[in-house]
Amino acid sequence: MGERGIPLIAVSAAWGGFWGSWSALLPAIQLGASTADLGLALSAVPVGAIPAMAVAGRLAGGRERTALIAVTVAFALSVAAIAPAGSPVALGLTLLLVGMASGALDIALNLATGRAERESGRRLFQAVHAAFPVAVIVAAPATGLARSLGMSTGAVLVTAAVIVIASSLSLTALRIGRGLPAAGGAGGRRRWRVALVLGALAACVLIIENSVEQWSVLLLEDHRGASALVASAAPAVYMAALTLGRIVAHALPRLTLRTFYLVSGVGGVAGMALAGLGGSVLASMAGFALTGLALGPLVPAVLSRAAADDASGVLVSTVSAISYTGFVISPLLVAALTARVGLPGALAALGLLAVPLVAGYLGVRTENCRPLRQ
Repeated sequence: MGERGIPLIAVSAAWGGFWGSWSALLPAIQLGASTADLGLALSAVPVGAIPAMAVAGRLAGGRERTALIAVTVAFALSVAAIAPAGSPVALGLTLLLVGMASGALDIALNLATGRAERESGRRLFQAVHAAFPVAVIVAAPATGLARSLGMSTGAVLVTAAVIVIASSLSLTALRIGRGLPAAGGAGGRRRWRVALVLGALAACVLIIENSVEQWSVLLLEDHRGASALVASAAPAVYMAALTLGRIVAHALPRLTLRTFYLVSGVGGVAGMALAGLGGSVLASMAGFALTGLALGPLVPAVLSRAAADDASGVLVSTVSAISYTGFVISPLLVAALTARVGLPGALAALGLLAVPLVAGYLGVRTENCRPLRQ
């Protein structure tokens, strides 16, 4: 992995650690708000993230390490600022800042990883992106344990912020160049077309991923008769499989983006169909695991290809920003489908979003079938 990979993995893990803790903190941080008011406050995260991603993409190019340090510290401060929020309105405003900092961190991390890949010739995206779900899996139950032992919400948030700050210190060891590298690959209108296609395919993956994280527990409890304890394991099963997929992809350097399209497309369709229509707890769990295993490597692989094809970083930041719309679309799409076909049918139908990945496999040109990295 080398000195370039470890600091990037540390930041990704600290970032994921907060979001894992956040899911376990929500019941304690509701501040007396109704479900509707809490949902409105939570929507501030993607609302803040998307414009921040666009700005960060322009500012971070050529100064990736400095930008990553700055936005990592900003993210830590925004996390700590949640603690004193005393009303739903204050929480919403704070989460807007968290979303802005998190979106900028997403872009800066991807740009720094892309530059480190180009300069080192080593594959880093899969490993860096695998650190995030691992941290989520660890942080969520750890936060639950801390709360059960009497640790306050504010103390948990400050602890998460300190961990993020500590990860930013590791970036002083990150050795990457400065200045804008020579542009290469797609340019002008073609670059925007490539970004739109890659971003849309990645967004399809993130819609499915977000739906599993938000609705899998409800599916198992309300439609499969699972206990609360068993049902709560569903997102972790998905995340564990997603992580395993990325680790396997990192260990197999000869895999091409075209191969990832095929595996993700077929596995995503089959996995979500099994999860939604399988009819038992075990079948649904197996479906979520298959989906995570198949889809996990796709987004890092797309970003790795974008970084290799456009040294300026514009393609990476644009693909990242477009793909993030999946998090905004997902809850609205699941709600609309559930109203028509019920939650099991809605989750199964989301598997159809993996079909364009198969089309991507069929449409990728031969010259783009080279291995992502040696």
